[in-house]
Amino acid sequence: MIKLQVIGNLGKDCVTNTVNGKNVINFNVAHTEKFKDAQGNQKDKTIWVDCAYWTDRTGIAPYLKKGTQVYAEGTPEVRTYPKNDGTTGVSLTLRVASVQLLGSKSSGDYSGPSNAESSYSSQSASVSNNIPQASEITEPMDDLPF
Repeated sequence: MIKLQVIGNLGKDCVTNTVNGKNVINFNVAHTEKFKDAQGNQKDKTIWVDCAYWTDRTGIAPYLKKGTQVYAEGTPEVRTYPKNDGTTGVSLTLRVASVQLLGSKSSGDYSGPSNAESSYSSQSASVSNNIPQASEITEPMDDLPF
C-alpha cells in the first residue's frame, strides 16, 4: 500500500457531487516550495494535488474554502489526459481517506493541531465561513462522528 500525506492550501472552494449514489467531495491542494536555482535566483515550484473524498460525512464541505490550509491523506493515483495542444498531461490525484482543517490565510499564524480536536468535529456543526479553532470546540469528545 502506498500512502500520500499532503499539507497545503485549497486552490478553490470544494465541490460536492453524487456519483452512482455515493457522495464525493472534490478539492485541490497546492504546496509551494521555495528554492534557489544554480545562479542563486529565488524560485517557486507549486505542486497541485487533486483530491477526491468519498464519504457520507459531507458536513465538512462548507469549511473547505479557497485558501484554507488542510492536511489530507490517502492513496495516490497518477492520471493522464489529452491536452488541447495534442500532448498528454499528467495530474496527481489523491483518493482521500481522512482530511483535517489546519487553518486559513485569514486566521494568521497557526501553530498546528495539538490533538484530534482540531479535525472536523461534528456533522451537526453550524455552517459558517469561519473555521473553529480547537479551543472553541465545546462538544464532548464522545459525540465525534469518527
